[in-house]
Amino acid sequence: MAGIAGACSAGLVFKTEEACNSGASLFQYNGLRPVESKQATSVRSRTNGFISTSAAKCSRIKAMSFPTVSAPKRETDPKKRIVITGMGLVSVFGNDIDTFYNKLLDGESGITLIDRFDASTFSVRFAGQIRNFSSKGYIDGKNDRRLDDCWRYCLVAGKRALEDAKLRTLKSLKLCWLNGTQLLNFDGLCNLQTTCFYAAANHIRRGEADIMVAGGTEAAVMPSGIGGFIACRALSQRNDEPHRASRPWDKDRDGFVMGEGSGVLIMESLEHAMKRGANIIGEYLGGAVTCDAHHMTDPRADGLGVSSCITKALEDAGVSPEEVNYVNAHATSTLAGDLAESMIGHGLGAAGGLEAIATIKAINTGWLHPTINQNNLEPDVTVDTVPNVKKQHEVNVGTNSCHLLIKLLNACNCRGKK
Repeated sequence: MAGIAGACSAGLVFKTEEACNSGASLFQYNGLRPVESKQATSVRSRTNGFISTSAAKCSRIKAMSFPTVSAPKRETDPKKRIVITGMGLVSVFGNDIDTFYNKLLDGESGITLIDRFDASTFSVRFAGQIRNFSSKGYIDGKNDRRLDDCWRYCLVAGKRALEDAKLRTLKSLKLCWLNGTQLLNFDGLCNLQTTCFYAAANHIRRGEADIMVAGGTEAAVMPSGIGGFIACRALSQRNDEPHRASRPWDKDRDGFVMGEGSGVLIMESLEHAMKRGANIIGEYLGGAVTCDAHHMTDPRADGLGVSSCITKALEDAGVSPEEVNYVNAHATSTLAGDLAESMIGHGLGAAGGLEAIATIKAINTGWLHPTINQNNLEPDVTVDTVPNVKKQHEVNVGTNSCHLLIKLLNACNCRGKK
């Protein structure tokens, strides 16, 4: 994953709100509940103190403002507005979301040599391999022995997301589960789990569910997974320096790095979340799904497939292109994909879930993780790619690469709608 700061248009959108008529600062709210007022200049005031790195070493940019832009009409019905109330993940950096994002902010690479199987005869011998994974407390021993890693990652991430949303009793809820994994569904490719988010939101909007558990999972660090992509000539071959292999938008990139994991969101109608007093992390504004049937991996040279999806997503979200000032880009370090479209490797079916969580953390913390190993930028890249060092940035509307739009929900925007 890689970041782009500035005014951009893209698929899934996450947004911050201006303070409402009460005059309260945006940073005075945690979900729908007011908390102690703190100054916006302190990163700790927006992260519950989990960021431990020094701000003195980091660059700072100013969010672009478009005061004259009038956004299209957005959804106002609390039954149809979709909020995010929980997140869970399994990653090369562990299962804790704050730790995961701190390591992204630090620019730490999770790419190492493969030791899960004997890769000595493979031309690529490294990946974003998860180590020391434990499902204890989430999956019973019998099922844990029967399930493959793909399902183990998914179940742990999903249950952690439910815990994060304070949802422990589920029998009385209108709740559904959507899961995507590339190796189980080749139609979805890397955006499958983001399609799950889009479908989940529409289930809620149609009144078919109050809560949806949606995400993606992948466990492709195995002989067939690595060997298959070697045959496609898609993987980087920097065996002598794995930590520098993933280098989005860099002229010296030579392919992507295999990753794995799972990312899951709890999506809920605003009305239901407010009734149960849930802590609201952000609001899903809209998304879109398109397929131009051009090629399995290479995008069209004119970008029509991507641009049409972006346009549809912005329309669905009721967001003007000028409002979007952060894109968490897919940018997997491939020669064709980066220019038409990291640290944890390409998560395939898990990519969109992990990228969505990173986007939400960027919105809530005000810090953008860097795009590492960017030493020789492609001349055609003219946007701010947040190269090598994290940046402080006030996100207005954020989007991930698969065209979902998300914002930080201002508490005072929802009052009186119970």
